[in-house]
Amino acid sequence: SAPDTSSKASQIESLLLKQFLENILTGKISTGASQIAQSAVLLAEVLYSRVVADSHGRSSPFIEFGSRHVWLNEIKPFEIKMNNQYHKTQDSDGYLSIDAGKQENENVYELPEISNKGHQQPLPPPPKNIKNAKQRQSSWSKPLLFDTVLLCLILILLIIILGIVTVVYATGNNVECINPATDASSNECEFTRDSAQKLINIVNTLSNLQDTSTSTAGVVDDILLIAQELLVLHNESTALPTSCKQLHEQQPSSPSGYYILAGPTGTYSTYCNMGTLCGSGGGWTRLAYLDMTDATQNCPSGLRLYQPGGVRACGRTNSSGVCASVQFPSNGISYSQICGRVTGYQFYTTDAFQRSSNLNSYYVDGVSITRGSPRQHVWTLANGFMDTYNISPHSMCPCSTGSSQTVPSFVGNHYFCESGNHASNWANILYTSDPLWDGQGCGSLESPCCNVPGIPWFHRDYGNTTTADYIELRVCGNEGTSNEDSPVGFYEIYVK
Repeated sequence: SAPDTSSKASQIESLLLKQFLENILTGKISTGASQIAQSAVLLAEVLYSRVVADSHGRSSPFIEFGSRHVWLNEIKPFEIKMNNQYHKTQDSDGYLSIDAGKQENENVYELPEISNKGHQQPLPPPPKNIKNAKQRQSSWSKPLLFDTVLLCLILILLIIILGIVTVVYATGNNVECINPATDASSNECEFTRDSAQKLINIVNTLSNLQDTSTSTAGVVDDILLIAQELLVLHNESTALPTSCKQLHEQQPSSPSGYYILAGPTGTYSTYCNMGTLCGSGGGWTRLAYLDMTDATQNCPSGLRLYQPGGVRACGRTNSSGVCASVQFPSNGISYSQICGRVTGYQFYTTDAFQRSSNLNSYYVDGVSITRGSPRQHVWTLANGFMDTYNISPHSMCPCSTGSSQTVPSFVGNHYFCESGNHASNWANILYTSDPLWDGQGCGSLESPCCNVPGIPWFHRDYGNTTTADYIELRVCGNEGTSNEDSPVGFYEIYVK
């Protein structure tokens, strides 16, 4: 068993701690946070004290202070400073007690003085698995650490942008987009919604970066694009290129895809073809695009939908001879080349060039492409009657063998002409088996029409002459839609 000094010391400390806690609970003393913390530490040390045998074979109680063992027989009695005076009494049984009396806020409990001459228990040897732990910690390689930091930064940016999206989108939904006097509210609403959509696109991009494993260069490229979109949201359009050609000159290795460009009235997103089109290098800006094989796309305003047998195409709406028009602005791009292609279908009895020779009228059964106002001819895509049987020479493509048709002077050689009817008779149907102006499926009489240079791509090069004219595509017919039409199912037009 432990000596009496151990028993007395433990009882002294228990009494002091009990008295201290009772004073706290009864409100007799009000100590600061530091004094309470010191007393709590002392309480913890006493509760965790234990008796061990020292290396010299004698037993004695000790208290652990961190890694140091202090023997109780070397601890001086506790002293309590009350109103700057020390009060020590001793009961009949030899134990110290605390004088009763009123205690003020000045009361300070002092920790015991500990002699530096105390015996110290030797520290236990370090665990054997410390080396293995260090090895496990060193398994984080620098590339893995870099990727982890990068993903953390992206995640932080993602959270910030999600907050912005929530605020902007909520604001956008509360804006009324009507103002009969001015367009101010309408423009503000449209800008707010556009900003929200762009932020959503940024969030999606960051989500893709987070969910996929990409190279550092790829991440940098995507972050640059995101930075451009953020500049757009802050109306910093001067940092953006005005055309795909300018973008290609600044960044020749840029791939084909959608980019943000600066226009005369703001910014917009468009597709840039960075490859070679119509024999000319990259930097083509797409002004017009339609693909009716995509079920999410609809006919442009002014054209009506054909969909027989699952084929979707867009034709004229009028029942009389007329041209249905769709215009595509250049967004301020100054260009000297036009490159594009169109795919359509024959409905019933089309007859190519037959009656009118006026560019502004229905001079063709097919598609007319012009630029600017007054109209300047770019290309014509004509639709002949038949391609295999020479039953009506005046209705066949002028490039077909045996045709008696002539081409208007303003058209010249800038046209394609095909027929979708390979039979010797005709029917009131949409001929979907042979799409027009793709250079394929031509009948025996029409083979010269499929052997023209460039088809299906048409190309106009104006040399050093540049223009910012809009492009116009018209679906024309000199008779009503119940008798003839040339609906289009696909087109794309580029400028540079």
